[in-house]
Amino acid sequence: MDFLPQSLQSLIHEFSELPGIGTKTAQRLAFYLLRSQHSLHQKLGTTLLRLKENILLCENCAILTDQSFCTICSDFSRDTSTICVVEEALDALAIEKTHDYKGTYHVLHGAISPIDGIGPEDITIAQLEKRLKRNDPIIKEIILATNPTMEGEATAMYIHNLLKPYDIKISRIACGIPMGGDLEYADQMTLKNALEGRHIY
Repeated sequence: MDFLPQSLQSLIHEFSELPGIGTKTAQRLAFYLLRSQHSLHQKLGTTLLRLKENILLCENCAILTDQSFCTICSDFSRDTSTICVVEEALDALAIEKTHDYKGTYHVLHGAISPIDGIGPEDITIAQLEKRLKRNDPIIKEIILATNPTMEGEATAMYIHNLLKPYDIKISRIACGIPMGGDLEYADQMTLKNALEGRHIY
């Protein structure tokens, strides 16, 4: 790649730094932009610059928005008695795609990870507790939907212990065998979670 102009090499490098984009994909994107019209470059550049300037965190749930309050918190048809706690905004997006959950969210923007130097004060746990202290006496249930990883479990356990004094139902999303998966290939923890999260059929 040394024969390529430095500016093109730099663009390929920047693309390859993005998650899920390998060197070949980065090269394809860079060469596509090289052949595309100048107007696309301008639009893309302007959009990227505005991204950081215009994106805010919702004052209520900390989801990404361009207003003080996100569209979910501003939607009076949502069930405000339930808060689903997720690690990232993308997790809320995944749940929204099911079209099954009608409550509100709280986005932590990470998970507790002592190895990475991330403690409870580095994510939005304090803001979640503030929501309960403000008490919206309407809040009846907190659904802990952190990822089924060591960090996600530690975060869910921390929040569970923190919220015990509140008279609120605290639940954890069930984790188990994915659709189309075979039991024989599942690890012990996945099977344990599947059995514990079973429901009446």
